[in-house]
Amino acid sequence: MKRIAVFPGSFDPITKGHTDVVYRALDLFDEIFVAVGINAQKKILYPVETRVKWIERIFEDQPSVKVRVFQGLTANFCAEIGARYVLRGIRNATDFDYEKTISQINHTLKSDLESIFLIARPELSHVSSTIVRELILAKANVEALVPHQVLKDLYN
Repeated sequence: MKRIAVFPGSFDPITKGHTDVVYRALDLFDEIFVAVGINAQKKILYPVETRVKWIERIFEDQPSVKVRVFQGLTANFCAEIGARYVLRGIRNATDFDYEKTISQINHTLKSDLESIFLIARPELSHVSSTIVRELILAKANVEALVPHQVLKDLYN
């Protein structure tokens, strides 16, 4: 049976922290779906088409990485594509507490769904899309925080 993982998020924008999680997980899974979630309640900066384009560009040399857009519950999306794993990055204790709760809910909804947590590398543990968005809006340099495939599009 294929080991399929879903890495869900808004990726608005995708950061070096996100890409690090995917690259580190490549040896663990046969396929990783970077799943761009549509959440009408969340304020976004970049359209979903732009976020998908960035992710496709970043992982174009990784055939096991797929990009999909989804709405609704991550557990339902996992069931749709036959994924048994949810991949998440953990930066700090606050992330862990939140992700633990989500993992338990996902397991309640789909009992064979396992969450896999990768701890952020120390040099990336401060990076979040929320902070990056604020810096972009302030016209600050985010070169150290986002992949070069994203950087060239940010200020156009």
